[in-house]
Amino acid sequence: MTMRILFSTVPAFGHFLPLLPLARAFCRQGDDVAVVTAEGMVPLIAPEGIELLPAGPMPDVLFAEVGRRLGINPATEPTPEAVAEFFAGVRVDLTADEALAQAKSWQPDLVINELVDFVGPLVAASLGVPLATLAFGPSVPADFTGALTAVVRSRYEERGLVAPTGTPSGRWLLDTCPPGLQFEDFAVPPTVERIALRPEPHQALDAPAGIDAAPTGGRPRVLVSFGTVFADPAVVGPLLGALTALDVDVVATLGLDGKPEDYQLDSDRVEFSPFVPLAQLLENVTAVVSHGGAGTTLGTLARGIPMVVVPQGADQFFQADRVAASGAGLALMPGQAGPEAIAAALRRLLDEPAFAAEARRISVEVAAMSSPDEVAERLRAGVTGEGQG
Repeated sequence: MTMRILFSTVPAFGHFLPLLPLARAFCRQGDDVAVVTAEGMVPLIAPEGIELLPAGPMPDVLFAEVGRRLGINPATEPTPEAVAEFFAGVRVDLTADEALAQAKSWQPDLVINELVDFVGPLVAASLGVPLATLAFGPSVPADFTGALTAVVRSRYEERGLVAPTGTPSGRWLLDTCPPGLQFEDFAVPPTVERIALRPEPHQALDAPAGIDAAPTGGRPRVLVSFGTVFADPAVVGPLLGALTALDVDVVATLGLDGKPEDYQLDSDRVEFSPFVPLAQLLENVTAVVSHGGAGTTLGTLARGIPMVVVPQGADQFFQADRVAASGAGLALMPGQAGPEAIAAALRRLLDEPAFAAEARRISVEVAAMSSPDEVAERLRAGVTGEGQG
């Protein structure tokens, strides 16, 4: 039976990309797939051949409105109050009605959202269709999920809907976090069925070769990536300068619109890369220095590569904590993360084989998780009853 699958996501690369392997799986299996999110996401979604149902503004508008309401920036001051206002307050206020109109016209059989998208759950509740939620990292602490649930409650009630009592609120939790990175007190609500979903580093549909051949000169290759939002030359530039003192070759990402000249760095040991899929960047890499975005963290450890995590904001502090606790890398928090300190952490990562061994252990856990195609089939059976006795 062909189904209509509606994905709902915060309009940001790091929120949509973890959904993409599952969206591709449904497409491969012949289902109709659409994404409801801001129209500014067209450059990322259109090449996939997936229909975009435009709804709501891009993050710059959302951040500005949170600033107007609370006077703080949830990206750099990720308090529970600010995070809840951004995801469950402002974004729902400025997106939900448009998204609901789009969804009513499109008529999905299943809605799949990512954990901090609160538009998809409201749409699913309004239409009376089942909901699956994809978590793209370790579990979110209870003070954050409690704040999110509390803020979104009035948005349900004003539409005559029963508000969720917790987050996630759907029928399934698609959990991409391997056991070795998860918090010890992680538990799924009794009304939610957990399905382990294998995380994958983002790759292009045609899966091109890596950015280069194996490293030359016998030096380790190190990827430095601070994602699409936090790739600030003022932060990354001095770090790259410090890393050139090590006997390594560096590949540094430029974010969405950065240029090599922004970094004022003269070194034949540093190769700059525009935005390309992470899977391509990870080829022949020995270690990664990153801000700790969930997609970068899970994708890197899925390949068994150790990390130095330097969180800059948002949920990156959770990832940094779990990477350090797992033994698969080191974390340097604000106040500790000067360029020389990061270079010293990288040197330790390269010199001590225990970090790579723990990263490989997590990669084995990832390989044992269900593939996107398997999860798509399981969700289809849950919605349609096919294959059930």
